[in-house]
Amino acid sequence: MNEKQQLIYNEIISKYNFNESQKEQIELGLENNLDVSIYAKSDFHWMQMREIREGLDNNVDVTIYAKSTFDCFQMQEIKSGLEQGLDINWYAKPEFNWAQMFQIREGLERNLDVSIYAKLEFNEWQMGEIREGLEHRLDISVYNKPEYSWEQMYEIREGLKENLNVEFYAKLEFRFDQMEQIRKGLEKGIDVSIYAKPEFNADQMEEIKLGLENRIDVSSYLNPGIDCKEMKRIRLELESNKE
Repeated sequence: MNEKQQLIYNEIISKYNFNESQKEQIELGLENNLDVSIYAKSDFHWMQMREIREGLDNNVDVTIYAKSTFDCFQMQEIKSGLEQGLDINWYAKPEFNWAQMFQIREGLERNLDVSIYAKLEFNEWQMGEIREGLEHRLDISVYNKPEYSWEQMYEIREGLKENLNVEFYAKLEFRFDQMEQIRKGLEKGIDVSIYAKPEFNADQMEEIKLGLENRIDVSSYLNPGIDCKEMKRIRLELESNKE
């Protein structure tokens, strides 16, 4: 730092009890002739200071995120959007965590209609599943409901990608692992209507599915009252007799 910068630095650090990491960010800003007054505040963690300093270095409007209500990771997402000229108004809100912001920013980068999922009712994992669906031009209206977990959304999205009839399992009454077994049955081309019923758990569904795949008569164990271990025993016996 030159003499003038050193004077400014000394004046700033005399006002607050900055730690060494915070002091370093102030010093780096002064060396680059930045307006460090924007972030030389004790309520900013040094990592927040860094994000503001880097924004100033890249000539973005840091006043949008130079607020203690944003953590450093949220600041990073907003800064990245500003650097790319994106409409950060979709996500520059303290209510969104950094991972939600990331999903919205990724959508903006790909020119997707982020209005569909830039909502607090969706967590970052759900947002990711909706974004992936939009990227692949799938009918996301089937699953862009906050009532679905991200795992359920994934199973529906995978089915849509493979042009399967997801109506068999795109229902809130099915857990994601039940959805998986129905989806796998559809992939195999078997009659999933036989076991696509909420009264069968995922393990039972798998045993029925395996029986159908091996073309055995599953009617003898097609009963939700029979646990999966017993179903497996019956299935293996039937398969053995078939041979």
